[in-house]
Amino acid sequence: MSILKKNEPNIGLLPFSVFAAVLASAGLPIYMFGPKFFAESYGVSLTALATVLFILRLVDCVQDPFLGALSSKLGKNRPRYIMFSVMILGISMVLMFAVSPRVSPLLWFFLTSIGLFTTYSFLSINFYAQGVQKAKSISGNHKKVAAWRETGALLGVCLAASTPTLLMSQTTYPYMIFSFIFVFFATLGWYLMRKEWAEEIEYSHSPTQRVFKDPILKSLIIVSFLGAAPLAVTSSLFLFFVDSVLMASEYTGALLVIFFLSAAVASPFWAILARRYNEKLILFIAMIISILSFCFVLFLGERDIVKFSIICMVSGVSVGADFTLLPALFAQRVEKISTQATQAFGVWSFVTKASLALAAIILLPILDYSGYQVASTENSHEAIQTLTILYALVPSVLKSIALILLIRIPL
Repeated sequence: MSILKKNEPNIGLLPFSVFAAVLASAGLPIYMFGPKFFAESYGVSLTALATVLFILRLVDCVQDPFLGALSSKLGKNRPRYIMFSVMILGISMVLMFAVSPRVSPLLWFFLTSIGLFTTYSFLSINFYAQGVQKAKSISGNHKKVAAWRETGALLGVCLAASTPTLLMSQTTYPYMIFSFIFVFFATLGWYLMRKEWAEEIEYSHSPTQRVFKDPILKSLIIVSFLGAAPLAVTSSLFLFFVDSVLMASEYTGALLVIFFLSAAVASPFWAILARRYNEKLILFIAMIISILSFCFVLFLGERDIVKFSIICMVSGVSVGADFTLLPALFAQRVEKISTQATQAFGVWSFVTKASLALAAIILLPILDYSGYQVASTENSHEAIQTLTILYALVPSVLKSIALILLIRIPL
């Protein structure tokens, strides 16, 4: 069943899918590959890298709401700022993975990450706000826009997360080639969206604080943070878990494809179910599935590849609901209370990324302290046990709290 009506041309929402894929490629994979790449290539400690990621998120505390307020005032100049930001995004990706550090590796990681995350924030805020505007032109169907957007995002994450690992068997410079591929698709995404950026976003003179004053929006933000945190945890530790617990580094690319492709395939179906039934009920069911899948990870050991593949598929399907339904519910509420979309999604962007930062600053030092060594085959039992608990138990607890809060939101 198509998520578009027969009288609506697919090209109308295709640019949103492609650009979402570009943004997703610049977001989550950096947390997966960045620390591992700099730890293996330049010997930077996981604790130092985690500290840098946390500092970057502290910058976001000020930056994201500011970028949201700035975006609402750009008017006709917005397309130029978008184009400039896409250029910096691509250059930063190349500098991080394709150019040897011109200063200390840790400082180089910080500087290139600043370029990536700042432009990512600015583009994400404007992109989601543009989605609110687009929904109004198709009878206010936020779930339809979200389905196209988040399916594209999940496909983008899938490709970005698997491409470097698949390239490892073909070249000695997998991350360099990945960065060049990213630049190509970033340019393509900007080109397809160029007409959308020309449409001005409706501006309302509502302060950012209004987002936090609305109890439902505030609750959705908290649920989003707790719901995104499990994915942040698993993303930060996925490569280490596959390498050291499953002892199956050669299957990393395939397992990532299974996870993100399952999420991408399931995303439009979650949107269809949400249109037919209650969104809250569908999201509740997806969260239950997610919690159960994480629990089974505790019982995995060396070479349990088939079992972990099934868990990746099931958890990926449940993540598709988070990616599709939560942003749609948030956008609906933003429109209903008539608050400024760019400012609201500035807050949303910060909260989403804060979960990744907290996962890094808390989990990587714990892993470091346990004695875990990156790319080592001689990690202690304590280190492996710590890695397994962090990867499986922490997401289950966080998701359970999110589930309890979701039940209490009057949607």
